[in-house]
Amino acid sequence: MRMLDLFSGIGGFALAAHSVWDDVEITGFCEIDPYAQKVLKKNFPDVPIYEDVRSLNGEDFKNIDLIVGGFPCQDISIAGKGAGIEGKRSGLWTEMHRIISEVRPRYALIENVPMLIHRGLERVLCDLAQIRYDAEWQIVGADDVGAWHKRKRIWIVAYPNGIRPN
Repeated sequence: MRMLDLFSGIGGFALAAHSVWDDVEITGFCEIDPYAQKVLKKNFPDVPIYEDVRSLNGEDFKNIDLIVGGFPCQDISIAGKGAGIEGKRSGLWTEMHRIISEVRPRYALIENVPMLIHRGLERVLCDLAQIRYDAEWQIVGADDVGAWHKRKRIWIVAYPNGIRPN
């Protein structure tokens, strides 16, 4: 499983992938925060880190099975000012969409806050459909998988039209 990790933070998706697949290969991280980059370098010293999603060229990545990422939620979150997916930070969805379009992975796993349903899900789904990807989504909370806290998130799994996951 070859994976490209966007908006990587400290590598939560990569850590989860390693716990699920023995043969996962992280081909790159894309993270702008210097502290998070230090954590990534410590935990994944052999994986390249790209600093800015806006300058990442998806055509540089070949045979990627999975793109993962939680694009910024500040403009979508109920705690934010409500700018929605067009906001300065959450608008970086367009870059994730561009990279999915350029790379054409077997799957994309997209994470965000549940308020995305009201402040941008239609845009995300339409953008994916435009590049011929189908998508399924579900809101899952940490408490739904055994944690004590209720941190809800929307999870979107996208895949090329006609290739429904098992």
